[in-house]
Parts: sequence; structure tokens; C-alpha cells
Amino acid sequence: MEAFLVSLSTVTLAEMGDRTQLLSLLLATRFRKPWPILAGVLVATLANHAVAGVIGVWIGHQLRPAILDAAVGISMVGMSLWMLKPDKLDENDGGRSHRGIFLTTLAAFFIAEIGDKTQIATIALAAGYSSLFAVVAGTTCGMLAANVPVVFLGNAFAGRLPMRAIHYTTTILLIGIGAVFIYRAISHWS
Repeated sequence: MEAFLVSLSTVTLAEMGDRTQLLSLLLATRFRKPWPILAGVLVATLANHAVAGVIGVWIGHQLRPAILDAAVGISMVGMSLWMLKPDKLDENDGGRSHRGIFLTTLAAFFIAEIGDKTQIATIALAAGYSSLFAVVAGTTCGMLAANVPVVFLGNAFAGRLPMRAIHYTTTILLIGIGAVFIYRAISHWS
């Protein structure tokens, strides 16, 4: 359960103001059909995070627990600092394709997630926890927790959110999660 909850909270926090959240907003305002957009987000996230999770599990088997906890902790702190640089979405992104809302969302979201904070978090979390299913389920639910409100509320709140405050708060929370892993690493060495 810990792996699921830490994965859920980490990705939900990391997704705040992220380019994939901005992509969700763009798709919601362009297509105004939330269900196919959310289905595309779900499938793309599951596929992307499953691959990232498998890579993370492999890395996890290669490292000792102390080194693994230190690496996860440092990556969480790194992600928290990454939060201070807000993502921007190019106007060309968002899929002007006529292949359907679902396929457009699926393709755009899968590509946008490659090398994204949440994909890197999934690799780190899967390396740190032994349950691939719990990590992928947690990171996928975290992605949905951050994007469902954006897709449904879209334009109504886009300009009203205090993004700077959200980024700073998220940074502090992710540093806290990273500190827990670093503390675990130090306790392995002592």
C-alpha cells in the first residue's frame, strides 16, 4: 500500500503545471469531449508508465537498498527543483489531427510523457519498491487525479489558478518525500 500511496502522491504533485497537464487543458478546450480525452490519457499513461516501471524494476534489482534509496531520494529532490521551472506548451501541440479525439489524445499524451517528470518518477519509484503493479497503478491514478479536473473544468479555472504558489508548494512536498528516501538510505549505511 505504501508503494501505491507514495506513487500516487508523487505523480499528482509532479503533474501540477506540467506540460501534460497543459496538454489536457488544450485538448479539453479544443475538443470539449472529456471522456475520450480521459480514455486517451489513461491508455497512454498506462503504456508509458508500465514501460518506465519495468525499467525501474530492472534498475532496482541492480542496486543495493542504500544506494537505491539514495538515488530515489536525490531524484525526488531533483524533480522538486524541476518544478520551479514551469512547463509551457507550444501552440502547435495538442493534435490538430482528424483521426479522432481518443487517438489524438493517446498519441499526444504518450509522446509528451517521454522523458517527463512523471515518467522519471515512475522509474525511480519502481526501482525503490518491489511492487511494479502498485507503482504503475499509483502513478497512473496520480496522473488521472491531476488531469481529470483540468479536463472537466478546463477554461473555467485556467487563468485563476495561482500556479507560482502551486509550484512552490509542490517543490516543498517533493523535497520532503525525497528527504524520507535519503533518510532511509542513511539508516541503511549506519
